[in-house]
Amino acid sequence: MTSTTLSTPSTGKYEQPTGLFINNEFVKGVDGKTIEVINPSTEELICSVHEATEKDVDIAVSAARKAFEGEWRHVTPENRGRLLVKLGELFEKNADKLAAVESLDNGKALSMAKVDVNMAASTLRYYGGWADKVEGKVVHTNNDVFAYVKKEPIGVCGQIIPWNFPLLMWAWKIGPAVATGNTIVMKTAEQTPLSALVASTLIKEAGFPPGVINNITGLGRIAGAAIASHMDIDKVAFTGSTLIGRQILKAAAGSNLKKVTLELGGKSPNIIFADADIDDAISWANFGIFFNHGQCCCAGSRIYVQESIYDKFLARFKERATQNVVGNPFDANTFQGPQVSQLQFDRIMEYIEHGKQSGATLETGGKRKGDKGYFIEPTIFSNVPDDARIGNEEIFGPVVTISKFKDADEAVRIGNDSNYGLAAAVHTKDLNTAIRVSNDLRAGTVWVNNYNQLHHALPFGGYKESGIGRELGEEALANYTQTKTVNIRLAGSIF
Repeated sequence: MTSTTLSTPSTGKYEQPTGLFINNEFVKGVDGKTIEVINPSTEELICSVHEATEKDVDIAVSAARKAFEGEWRHVTPENRGRLLVKLGELFEKNADKLAAVESLDNGKALSMAKVDVNMAASTLRYYGGWADKVEGKVVHTNNDVFAYVKKEPIGVCGQIIPWNFPLLMWAWKIGPAVATGNTIVMKTAEQTPLSALVASTLIKEAGFPPGVINNITGLGRIAGAAIASHMDIDKVAFTGSTLIGRQILKAAAGSNLKKVTLELGGKSPNIIFADADIDDAISWANFGIFFNHGQCCCAGSRIYVQESIYDKFLARFKERATQNVVGNPFDANTFQGPQVSQLQFDRIMEYIEHGKQSGATLETGGKRKGDKGYFIEPTIFSNVPDDARIGNEEIFGPVVTISKFKDADEAVRIGNDSNYGLAAAVHTKDLNTAIRVSNDLRAGTVWVNNYNQLHHALPFGGYKESGIGRELGEEALANYTQTKTVNIRLAGSIF
């Protein structure tokens, strides 16, 4: 069996693919292994899906290679764009089902899942528009030579995505890779495979040739490792933890020196100046950390407030955090659902305990909510020692530290005092302060008077240990192209 009948509270029964999507067909894993998919809201089994091992990765890579060397290379950029636009349209047509499956599998609030689906559709359409605009140039060196530079696809691309934004990361990776003419072996996270498998049914419907986009579910240590070290994969793109990013970089270097892009972790500073609109800043600070249950690589997990408004801000921020509705993702009022798994729940609770033991002040939260499901209360710590783990390590949960600063120079210094550099935010009414501090922060994205506002046209990625390369925007196309120079000696020229 490569499918099963499931049901969501918002859309009712639907057919859930459970196989590996290879060559435009759902197939069983070679070894017959399966992975259990658990509902994080109830801790109950949703279903089991086929597990890809190294053998299945080989099969998927062969399919992708055959497509790249065969039919796909003859598809014009214009028609690649049409396929991506069609896929985006199918996302919109099936938005309710896709969002419901995402909520069922991942635990995120249905309202948030709908936003993810719409953003994924927009990303696919955006890169559909780019497909016929990847251009080279003629370079005049001298009159005896006609020289030009062109952009070509890299080839077979392995892509490994995380569990926090399954559909959105799927679109972020597929869009630029397909637009530039590559073929794909995608490994989704073992915790959240269901929505991407449903999305895979739309690939064939959109008209993609077999082998262009292959979607497999497997364990990171097996299927992910096989992708990173595969000798016939030309490029690997990974979104996830910095720890695993290092392992992938080593595997890529130790195999065929495949090209690598990494979008990794963060410990992002959210800086509130005294002249900021305090109500607005509190709202964005709340969204910055508790959005997606804190399971966000760019989460504003370090809040710094200028000392003259610190006490007022902290009191009102605590009040705002307790107003967040934590519960069933299919409830219309829910803002924060469960953490994705028992493992992640335990990890976050361990950090909270470390925070208490470090001498930090637990201002609010810090406990499990309810007796079933992986729900954690929004948690705020203050008076955090400089060496405390909660202030320095990525927690990836609804836990934030809050501290005070004196002036802009100190804000920049403590904001940059991290191994990470994915994102940051500045809240102020002073344009001069906003620009100066934004320019001085070592982060790939700086939000001013907002937080977590991403757009498919804006590059996203990190400084320092937060990664290599950029997702989204025109810059993402560079991740999937290589440059060729052609130098032609003209007839009659003399060497």
